[in-house]
Amino acid sequence: MMSAVIYMDNNATTMVAEEVIAEMTPYLGRLYGNPSSMHTFGGQVGGKLGEARARVARLLGCLPEEIIFTSCGTESDNTAIRGALESMPQRRTVVTTRVEHPAVLSTCRQLERHGYTILEIGVDKQGRLDIDQLADCLTDDVAIVSVMWANNETGTVFPIEQIGGLVRSKGIVCHTDAVQAVGKLPMQLSDLPIDILSLSGHKLHAPKGVGVLYVRKGTRLSPFMLGGHQESGRRAGTENVPGIIALGKACELAGATIADENTRVRQLRDRLEAGILETCPGSMVNGDPENRLPNTTNISFEYIEGEAILLMLNRFGICASSGSACTSGSLEPSHVLRAMGVPFTAAHGSIRFSLSRYNTEAEVDFVVEKMAPVVNRLRELSPFVTA
Repeated sequence: MMSAVIYMDNNATTMVAEEVIAEMTPYLGRLYGNPSSMHTFGGQVGGKLGEARARVARLLGCLPEEIIFTSCGTESDNTAIRGALESMPQRRTVVTTRVEHPAVLSTCRQLERHGYTILEIGVDKQGRLDIDQLADCLTDDVAIVSVMWANNETGTVFPIEQIGGLVRSKGIVCHTDAVQAVGKLPMQLSDLPIDILSLSGHKLHAPKGVGVLYVRKGTRLSPFMLGGHQESGRRAGTENVPGIIALGKACELAGATIADENTRVRQLRDRLEAGILETCPGSMVNGDPENRLPNTTNISFEYIEGEAILLMLNRFGICASSGSACTSGSLEPSHVLRAMGVPFTAAHGSIRFSLSRYNTEAEVDFVVEKMAPVVNRLRELSPFVTA
């Protein structure tokens, strides 16, 4: 008997871990002091924030003083790009990729409307970055290069160390949106040529509303939020104390389970993927088969709509997401799949399954069992499929 919900949409958000809830709960109630206060009641909260900062730093492999707490990954991305431009007003160009999260692309397109130059690097059919094109873009006018560590739709992992090395050799700030990578891939930022990194708590079993911006010591970055002295003057505003404490605990747990993520969870992902490809003709995997997040598979089903698949899976309590950015009244497929050149007939029928350490083999087998009849039924109804 399956549980009421089989959750395989962890790249969208994750369940808050029980240990995380237990750690943050006192700070939602009796320990309500302001961490900036001079008195002991508030000071004990400030000490707990310091502990959380150290926990995040250990997972990332950096110094605690290089951690700035934010509200989310989107704020972190905006701060990185806008802060770098403001700190170097003589430079008017941003380099990014065509497959970034909207938090980066929307920011860049707004900047473009205000006179900045935005250069977007392309990808191949497996979602791999064109490194030669990137190298050609690194001129003296570039203030920042923003390249995601791992793609949220396909799971494709970019060679961030190689990218950072290229960027650093030109004296340019290198930012990576690592929202999907943190907790899934081991990282030691002290050894990598990365200047700024974004992460979001709700992608690694912390609650929504808390994020981090890592800024390497010595990197020039103007603050995005002005006001008080919080975060050493780098991000004003009273801290989200329960969320920060929760994120610290979630990072500690992620560090302890990252081996499981890259073995058992990866095996579950592979079992799911192989089962679907075997039982559903006309399906294909999108993304780099070798360099991919261990929990993510993006599968296209030709001639049917991804949203229709999701609605039918939902009847069985199966939660996944569409690889398409389609909404009611729109026929535009995902910008990521378009950039990869995925055929139109497949791009619209793309489904992303993203697992976590809480998924089981029985859940995977249940999803595989249900996928074939769902796909076959929709193909029968499709006006694009002929007998």
